[in-house]
Amino acid sequence: MSNQSMLELFKSTEALLEGHFRLTSGRHSNAYFQCAKVLQYPEHLSTVCSCIAGHFRDSGVETVISPAIGGIVVGTEVGRQLGVKTIFAERKEGNMVIRRGFSLQKGERVIVVEDVITTGGSVAEVIELVDAAGATLVGVGSVVDRSNGKVRLAENQYSVLAMEVISYDPEACPLCKAGIPIEAPGSRANQQN
Repeated sequence: MSNQSMLELFKSTEALLEGHFRLTSGRHSNAYFQCAKVLQYPEHLSTVCSCIAGHFRDSGVETVISPAIGGIVVGTEVGRQLGVKTIFAERKEGNMVIRRGFSLQKGERVIVVEDVITTGGSVAEVIELVDAAGATLVGVGSVVDRSNGKVRLAENQYSVLAMEVISYDPEACPLCKAGIPIEAPGSRANQQN
């Protein structure tokens, strides 16, 4: 799937929003990718995730792990297509943890799958959990890489859609200075700057 066709898919499902947004990372942007609006359609979910699964198909992956909440749907479908275990990490008291009886074993071959990467913070936290368990990180897959490849989290990193979307530190945001109201549609929408 080309960047252009993926971008058209986001636009046709109204998943690419324009305005003034507080991203999950805390940064501000004039564009927001609401992957859930694309992935709510099984045919799009299957198509998008087949790109990620195809990239890692011959990598000996045993487990897919995703950060909650945005990565869960993507990770589960990638795991289904690869025929491997899928788990997720979630925040507990502000820290990313593996719970609900999920676990990783020493040497287990793992990919981390996320919906959108901006700064890579959540994925980096999940990678730390993979490393702490002694599992082997095979790579990182995502639907959207807002950094256009500038954020490198693994040697083997793949995104279905990679494009640079400008984001700002809240203190230097020209949208704030222009008085444009801000929205926070992400999974940590109540986060304060």
